[in-house]
Amino acid sequence: MPARIIEKNTKKFTPVKVDPVTLDIIENALRNARVEMDATLFRTAMSPGIREQGDAFPLIADHKGRMVVGQFGSFIDGFLKAYDGDLEEGDVIWLADPYTCEGAVSHANDWLILMPVFISGRLISWAAMFGHMTDIGGKVPGSLPTDAVSIFEEGIRIPPVKIYKKGEYQKDLVDLVMHQVRMPEWCRSDLNAIIASCRMAERRVHEMCERFGEDVYVSATEELLERNYRAMKQLIHTTVAEEKISFTDYVCDDGMGFGPYKIHCSMWREGDKVILDFEGTDPQSASSINFYLNENMFKMFFGIYMIMVFDPQILFNDGFYPLVDVRIPEGSLLKPKFPAALSCRTHALGRIFDVLGGLLGQRQPEFLNAAGFSSSPHLMFSGFHKNGEWFQLFQIGFGGIPGRPFGDGPDGHSLWPGFTNIPNEFLERYFPLRIERYESTPDSGGAGFFRGGNGITMCYRFLEAGTISIHDDRWFTYPWGVNGGTPGARSQKILERADGTREVLPSKCDRIQVKEGDLLHYITWGGGGWGDPLERDANLVALEVRRGLVSFEGAKRYGVVLTQTGEVDKKATKDMRKDMAAKRGKIKVFDFGPSIEELRKTCEEDTGLPAPVAPVWS
Repeated sequence: MPARIIEKNTKKFTPVKVDPVTLDIIENALRNARVEMDATLFRTAMSPGIREQGDAFPLIADHKGRMVVGQFGSFIDGFLKAYDGDLEEGDVIWLADPYTCEGAVSHANDWLILMPVFISGRLISWAAMFGHMTDIGGKVPGSLPTDAVSIFEEGIRIPPVKIYKKGEYQKDLVDLVMHQVRMPEWCRSDLNAIIASCRMAERRVHEMCERFGEDVYVSATEELLERNYRAMKQLIHTTVAEEKISFTDYVCDDGMGFGPYKIHCSMWREGDKVILDFEGTDPQSASSINFYLNENMFKMFFGIYMIMVFDPQILFNDGFYPLVDVRIPEGSLLKPKFPAALSCRTHALGRIFDVLGGLLGQRQPEFLNAAGFSSSPHLMFSGFHKNGEWFQLFQIGFGGIPGRPFGDGPDGHSLWPGFTNIPNEFLERYFPLRIERYESTPDSGGAGFFRGGNGITMCYRFLEAGTISIHDDRWFTYPWGVNGGTPGARSQKILERADGTREVLPSKCDRIQVKEGDLLHYITWGGGGWGDPLERDANLVALEVRRGLVSFEGAKRYGVVLTQTGEVDKKATKDMRKDMAAKRGKIKVFDFGPSIEELRKTCEEDTGLPAPVAPVWS
């Protein structure tokens, strides 16, 4: 049964016409409230993943649960459909189990707070926020076990429960959960910070209703959603064709030796509605790389991508959802059956954006993005200080963002635009390690008229013994280039032992023991290039060589020849570009690099790791 909302005042809202000035004021007030939610959270959380990196996602929704402002799309619809219980004023919901909310959160590390906002006895809005917890128990520190075969191995699962009942805090419930985690102080602080951020949104909604009236506020949220609907309807008509187009990309491996795993999506338009169908995606994995993809979440991914590429002035919200039909096969990598493991779903989540990039520009290749939103690299380091105190780090790394129709991809940037890095000074102050290198990896971005962003080389010197886990992707397949751009470089992880030995580590591994003095070279992938590299400004290539973003030899990928002083040799450059253009022939729309079969043959020689074995259904 769906959730039952108990309202003391059952009077319906009266629709009113909202003048443009008032609508703009309410829109900007909601935008500012969403920013205040982030500020409240980041200033009061304790874990570096939330406090420093911003791994949290807020929203403010209308009284029906549709996101009006936010970042990740509304997960309230999935919750309301699945929650068999009553909701009334003063209740606050806490949940962290994908299987009880239709994937509203996609792994159990994300703790979600849902707060219904009541005024005068009526539900008028919703505030919600979720954030990634550094640890929720489970079989490995960090609670993201690569080799998990069921969700029961991944830490505590929290079904939808009331952390506040009619305004009363349920301390015993919170104490029970905190008893299951390795970092209870951080988790409790982060949870309280998430609740405080929702309280901030609640106050701002109350203020708007007091200023303009409840009917005006509700009508304004309706208009903001309707405005988004109208804008997206026009955008879909001009950018999505009725004929079906398809695209395929891969998650490199599952951490257990099998892969790659295919993600396949087809897109077409039927009237006003765009269809996105994942038929052809591989079955679910036995390991934890499955991604329980909520349909509404993917609609938001689609909408954000469309808006950012075609019209950034459109307000992100859920208004366009009726225009999108998402179809995901049951039992697939993107819709696994309970109790499939889900903790390492980030790789498939990141690859979804590359798939969208490959789909949405095919009709108009000038709007294509290359690949590079390819993963969200994680490093976990834990152990005991010499004084016996426990330490535990969860850190998100950055790869290269793809070359785009309007410019170079940023070097070493996050999959999520709002994320930031943990400052090296913070890491060195609170954890027993030293950062010996933190720099762009030259030539890792694919060559193009617009260069793909370079990956990052980060070298960690461990100052005490401990255990590390690494989660990354794009080590086997390449981040592809478009419109003549070449693929970006693949990722690599090398552990240099204090005794001088070196070993290449898999991109997904747990329980790696490190000793004092060991050095980890953590190298992320680059973004694919966009456009013909032979048309890139030769002087700009020379400048990037001087800046260390492109190597002297790497300039030749652009057909640029430099003198010993680093200046462009104009004649040699003209000759080289002419020769390269003649040899390559017709420019390809996509450059995926070697085929899967070719990659298998050369994998160990190229990467130092054995090629993944094709999953059994292949």
